[in-house]
Amino acid sequence: MSLRSLLPLLAASLCASPALADTVWMKNGDRLSGKIKVFDGGKLLLETPYGGAIALDWKQVKTLESDQELLVKQDAYTGEKAKSLKAAEPGKVTLANGEAPKTVELASIEQIMKPKPVVEDLVWKGNVDVALDYKRAENDTDDYDVGFKTTARHGRWRHTAEGEYNRETKDDVTTTDNWSAEYALDRFLTEKWFWQGRLEYKRDHVEDLARQRTVGTGPGYQFWDDELGAFSLGSLLNRTDYEYQDGGKDNFYSAAMKWDYTRYLIGKKVQFFTNGELAKPLGNVADYSLDAEMGLRYKVTEWASLNLKAEKDIITGTRDSDLDKTRYTAGFGVTW
Repeated sequence: MSLRSLLPLLAASLCASPALADTVWMKNGDRLSGKIKVFDGGKLLLETPYGGAIALDWKQVKTLESDQELLVKQDAYTGEKAKSLKAAEPGKVTLANGEAPKTVELASIEQIMKPKPVVEDLVWKGNVDVALDYKRAENDTDDYDVGFKTTARHGRWRHTAEGEYNRETKDDVTTTDNWSAEYALDRFLTEKWFWQGRLEYKRDHVEDLARQRTVGTGPGYQFWDDELGAFSLGSLLNRTDYEYQDGGKDNFYSAAMKWDYTRYLIGKKVQFFTNGELAKPLGNVADYSLDAEMGLRYKVTEWASLNLKAEKDIITGTRDSDLDKTRYTAGFGVTW
């Protein structure tokens, strides 16, 4: 057969081959095509060229197929890496893995995700937010705000690190200059309950309260954590040390409640978030303290976002004067 006669056959076979795409069949008869991103928290996230990311109720899925290599977990801690997924009878899916395919109930699956090259079930996410404000008028003002937060989870362990730097000058006089850093390690005892240990350090070059060091531990509860958001509450017993600009020091124990809530809206275009800590000292050093933030992020691209934030920092009953600061920022960021 000549090359000239082979070319039309090759072109016809390429046109007849279906484009590589994942397919989800719903119980109501709908058939959706796209790319499976993740399944977690009862929602299957399907990236489509016609509707963006669509969150599908797992209970309404009849079966599905995918040409991707996916990690399928039937409990919270262990999983099986499948070379592909094949459609099966209603309520089931076949994990294709060489000569030993395995058909499982959809109801038995806890998570589906893309395996990582080193730690297969590692889930890493985070964001960096930057806000800059330069004003040249009767009073010249320069305002900088940079913050980050990142979370990595593997099996029963979750690591969270966050930090922030704020600096503001008016007519070359520094009115705000502080930074903070925090690290927390969670050990999940069950699917929802976890035990947390955390370290926090704050440094302020302007306020009378110059340094704050906090070490805490206590139980927490994870209400949900999936592609559409997360919500957790934690209670901590803290040991806090205060150091003032004149060298004076205080230390005390406190009971604290922490919260961390985030939720994606409008097809994952908008993210609402709030987190913070309310603490009540067990001694006479302070009446109470509040460190909280709330805001919105708008995703411009898959990784770039615009953000609006409001921050509140209150410490009452300290040695010399109370601290009560409210800060509003607008800026841009990176999300992953």
